[in-house]
Amino acid sequence: MNLHDLFAIPRLRTPSKSALEFRTGPSAAPRTYSYEALFAAAERLAAGLQARGLQKGERVAFFAGNSPQYVIAWLAVVRFGAVMVPMNTRYRRSELEHILGDCTPRFIITDASLLPLLVDAASGAVHDWLPKSVDKILLTEALHEIEMESAALHLPIVDGDDLAVIMYTSGTTGPSKGAMLTHNMLLATVTALLAAWDWQPSDRLLLVLPLFHVHGLVVGLHCALAAGATTLLRQAFDAHFTTIELLTGSATCFFAVPTIYVRLLDALAARSRAEIKALSAMRLFCSGSAPLAPETFEAFRVCTGHTILERYGMTETGMNLSNPYAGPRVAGSVGLPLPGVSARVVRARDDATGREDVDMGEVGELLIAGANVFAGYWNAPEKSANAFETDGAGRHWFRTGDLARQDPESGYFSLLGRMHDLIISGGFNIYPREIEELLVRYPGIRDAAVVGVADGVWGEHPEAWIVCTEIPNTNDLDAWCRAHMASFKAPHAFHVVDGLPRNAMGKVLKHLLR
Repeated sequence: MNLHDLFAIPRLRTPSKSALEFRTGPSAAPRTYSYEALFAAAERLAAGLQARGLQKGERVAFFAGNSPQYVIAWLAVVRFGAVMVPMNTRYRRSELEHILGDCTPRFIITDASLLPLLVDAASGAVHDWLPKSVDKILLTEALHEIEMESAALHLPIVDGDDLAVIMYTSGTTGPSKGAMLTHNMLLATVTALLAAWDWQPSDRLLLVLPLFHVHGLVVGLHCALAAGATTLLRQAFDAHFTTIELLTGSATCFFAVPTIYVRLLDALAARSRAEIKALSAMRLFCSGSAPLAPETFEAFRVCTGHTILERYGMTETGMNLSNPYAGPRVAGSVGLPLPGVSARVVRARDDATGREDVDMGEVGELLIAGANVFAGYWNAPEKSANAFETDGAGRHWFRTGDLARQDPESGYFSLLGRMHDLIISGGFNIYPREIEELLVRYPGIRDAAVVGVADGVWGEHPEAWIVCTEIPNTNDLDAWCRAHMASFKAPHAFHVVDGLPRNAMGKVLKHLLR
């Protein structure tokens, strides 16, 4: 089975049902596509791409914003067995040159508004990645012009082990790497989430996340299509527009990053209790891609009556862990392994001969195994090999690079940050997230990030960057920190900033703070 086989089920079962509704604003008329219309358009485009020379296994780069054309183009590529390479629309010359030079796409699909950025990148390119002919760059606004009758499409056999997507990592610690995602890997994530989150054909997903990311593409769009549900696709998150849509009761599911939930809370603060009661139609609010502060978790529950479900995934693995849909959802926790996923927390052996599982409640690196794990990094065999380790039974485990702890009573996993963010001061391990969660409890602090700074005496010491609604007295803040945690964890300095640098999915770019 491949992805198209899964998506074809609702097309056969409910061809006239709405699969995709797209609106650009509160007053804009929606553009609606039934399952039959959406997949028929994808097949016509696949025939057109084949006529232009696209072959199975060749890469097609996507540098475009959310739109129906983006969805149709992706379905056309997956139908034909070619490989999608989604790119962040915030990328500029160096990032574009790196990714396109690495994946060497046969076609680039882009919006007319983004075309100048590709031209700019090409003007300084070291690699000859830009297609020689202008007809190799396809504008989303003109894709319909190359469609052909689907009868002309000659479909190759697309196997579950074939490559479907090369998705590049965020590159926060170095040049981004292309994670190779097969059909089977994506199917494992989708089918696990369909069961774990009780997806129904009646669901209507309000999708404001970008389709160039796993969260928007796989967790959102793929699950909705596989469930036979309706995707309410939007260009991007807009607090005012999104709040209006949620309060109309038109959606049943909403997936977002923590920053979006913070902004939603601000927007909901101006609404009456009677208006907020309209959220009763929602069955699932989900958060991921970055840590959700316990304060945000609790404030949203108090405001809306809904408990956010936090989960954990990666570009390389799709979804790994989730708080339960029908069970306790714990603030600061990412829950239990999803169906088909195995998780371990390990540390180096004292004799330096390998690694061993830590005891429950202790901190170590999180390892993941399962059909959801990627096939390796594109054009990087050494990095691929270093990303895995093999246990005594011969099973391969992906090294996430995330520090985790498993609760001895519930079995739930909690994340404490990236291993490279661990601060070692005077021989003590300091986990930045622990300090960050404490800081946002202080009156007037809205957001916080903690990083290690070189120290000639202690090796490293923690410093904090804080976003404030009112600037605190640093002496009072320091005393408060020392009263609530060990003194060696207290930040040596507090830097007040207007905002923290984040990527498109809300992760703090700590290397910029360093």
